[in-house]
Formats: sequence, structure tokens, C-alpha cells
Amino acid sequence: MQSNNDNALKPVTRQEKSWGWFAIFNVWANDIQSLFGYSLVASLFISFGVSGWTAFAALITAGLFVMYMVNLSGAAGERYGISYPVFARASMGTAGAKLPAILRAVVAVFWYGAQVYFASTALSLLIKTLTGAESNVLFLGLSGIDWVAFLFVWAFHIFIFWRGMNWVEGFLNLAGPFVYVVMIGLVVVLWSKSDGQLLSAAQTIFANPKATWKTEMSGFVAIFGTMVAYFAAVMVNFSDFSRYAKDKQAMVKGNLMGLPLNMILFSALALLTTAGAAVVYGEAIINPTEIVERADSVFFSIVAAITFFAATVGINLVANFIPAVNGIANLSPSTISFRKAGLITSGFALVIGGLWTAVISQIGIGGFVNTLGATLAPLFGILIVDYYVVRKQELSQADLYNMEGGRYHYKNGWHDNAVMAFAIGAVFSVAAVWVPVLSDLSGYAWIIGAALGGIIYYARTRNMKLA
Repeated sequence: MQSNNDNALKPVTRQEKSWGWFAIFNVWANDIQSLFGYSLVASLFISFGVSGWTAFAALITAGLFVMYMVNLSGAAGERYGISYPVFARASMGTAGAKLPAILRAVVAVFWYGAQVYFASTALSLLIKTLTGAESNVLFLGLSGIDWVAFLFVWAFHIFIFWRGMNWVEGFLNLAGPFVYVVMIGLVVVLWSKSDGQLLSAAQTIFANPKATWKTEMSGFVAIFGTMVAYFAAVMVNFSDFSRYAKDKQAMVKGNLMGLPLNMILFSALALLTTAGAAVVYGEAIINPTEIVERADSVFFSIVAAITFFAATVGINLVANFIPAVNGIANLSPSTISFRKAGLITSGFALVIGGLWTAVISQIGIGGFVNTLGATLAPLFGILIVDYYVVRKQELSQADLYNMEGGRYHYKNGWHDNAVMAFAIGAVFSVAAVWVPVLSDLSGYAWIIGAALGGIIYYARTRNMKLA
């Protein structure tokens, strides 16, 4: 069994499965509440020119869809106590699983770096509020204060993971609920400043005055597709979390309470806040720290900055750090420890976060999210078809850890049919995002990729005995 006690690839035992439904709920609560999550939702309200009700309905529909998908992808993790890199060995091969694991790690590192940047904007706000300092752009779109905040946040992540993930979980659960307190406070402030025009503005301010049923439906699909792509990484590797669930009921209840409920509340607050800021300040603002900064309240700015900082750091470690570390550790389970993989992750995140404003953000938040989601989509389709259709939910845990032979070793550890299905599916799903002639399909990019990956995999394996 090639798994290292320190890198968490060993299966979780029944005695170690301690997460109840509330722990799963908190994963989603904090994932949705992050600063990047808010900025994404706000940008969707602004970008597609639909009414508030249309945008809201698309977000809720996406939440329900993702809930169903993670119940499917998390079932094996809950049943067998295995992480995603190990689960992927069944469909991709004991060596081939390194491909999706490292792709998932790369996506996680991208998210990790972007979230480090967004968390640093909250710290930058705190520094400016306490000191009254102002500074001009120094390098790559950031001021001196921004760079100090960014490097501190980056180092703070390393400090936390070095202390262990149990401490991170407590940090996460404490910070999460306060995000809603701050957002409700923002709505109250903006309601007062907008002379009660906030609700009517939320319904119409971003809508296209020439909107038709067709444009509203097109906007609905685009928003739905982008939000599904936003959760694409977690849908693939949800077994990284579900393996800690006490039982299947805890996982399903946690997903039910965590996704639709949080999407409804968070989306409503994001819509009201974004619309209120547009009314009060005359411009669309997608980063809530900028809105807080303009609220002209030192006390509120301090509380909001600390809260946004804590919540974003917490979920960044849980949702992005763990998958990246697991994927990197899977490259060499016997030599790459949890801490070593964590330092590698942090090194890449430093570069990616630093380049966010200069490079990555230029393609737009929606383009960034959709591209990453489209890349991972075929892996989800392959995983689900293999587990439910081909193997009828039966896996051999011993063979999953047999790196030299066994039923999942295939040809030198690689399952060529799965690799081919992934490659074809990824090409078409990414093309749907970027090729102009396929622009009408961009909202369906994730679904196209997942469906193609699953269909091609099934077509290539249906007459083969894999288990």
C-alpha cells in the first residue's frame, strides 16, 4: 500500500469518520461565502443584463444541480473512506490516476492563489482603515500596502496548515457565520443610503431594457453554467470531504442544507448589496471590501475586513489546499509528505496570486471559472460512469492501493480508454468556452464535457470486463 501516514492518502477508518451533517454544511457555507464567490456572483448579475429574478433563479438551480452531483461523486468516498486521487485509480489506472489528480491539483493551486489575492484585499482595507495610509500602484497593479497584505496572507496560510487541519476546521467554523452578519450590515447601510430604493433597484438596475424572453433565457443558461463550472473542482473531488462523513445520511443532509440554503441566502444578499452599491455610488462594484471602504465607518470597516479575511483564508485551506496537497502527494506517496506538498502548493500560489491582477483577471472572472470547469468536466463523467454503470458501486480497496498489479493496474498502470475519453471531452468542452462559433454552447460547457467523457468511456469499455 503506497500511502504515507503524513499525506493523508490512507483510507479513513470507520472510527475516524467523525463529520456529521453540520460539518458538511460548513464546507459549503464557507465555500459559497468567500470573497471570490461574492465577486463571481456580483459579476454575473452585471454581465448578462437579466432581471434580478432571472439571475436569482439561475443561481438556485445551479445549487440544486451541484447538490445532486456531489451526492453521486461523494458516495464512494463515504463508503470506502478514500480520497479522490485514490478513487480515480479505479477508472484511470493506478498510475493514470496521477493525471486527473495533478490536473485537479493545478486547478486547486489556481484557486488557492486567486483566493490569497482576494483575502489580501480585506487585509489591505484593514491596514488603510487603521493607519489612514494611501499609496499608488507600485507593481502588477498593486500598491505597496497591497503587496504587504498579499505577502502576509500568503505566509499566514503556511502558518495555519503547519499547525494542522483540525485547527483550520475550528477557524473555519468560527469565521463563517460572521460573513452573513457583515453582509446583512452592508445591506442595511446601503438601504439607508439609497432612500429605500434598494429592492426595486435589485430587480431592474442590471436588466437590459430591450430584454426579451430569449435574452433572459440565454442569461439564465450562462449564469447557471458559470456557477456549475465554479463548483466543478469540488464535484470531482468531493470524496476528499465525504470520506470523513459519519454515514451517507450525514453527507446527503449536509449537502441538502449546505448548498440550496446557502445559495438562496448568499445570492439574495449579493444581489441586494451589488444593486445598492450601484444606486448609492453610481457604479457596479463586485468586490465587497470596496463597498465597505466607501461606507465611511471605521468600526464597520475593521469588523468587515477581519471577517472577510478569516472566512476566505479558512475556506481556501479547506476547499483548495487539501485537494492540491492530495494531488501532489499522489505523485510520489512514499516521499512527498503533507507538509512538503503544502510548501509546493504555496510556492505556486505565490506566483499565481501575484499575477492575478496583471494576467489572469484580464480574461474576466467568468472566463477564468468556465475554462477551469470545462477542463475538469470529463473527469466527472468518467468517474460517475465507471463507478455506477461499469462497477455497480463495488470497488476493491486493496487493489486501489496495489501499485504494482491488481485489477486497476491495466496497461502499465494506465487505462488508455479513460485517458482518451478525457482528452476528447476536454477539447470539446474548452472549445465551447473560447471558440466564437460555439459561443451559444458556452453555458453548457461543463455538461458537454462531463457527458462526452462519460459516453466515450462507456462506449470504449462496455464490452470489457474491468472488475
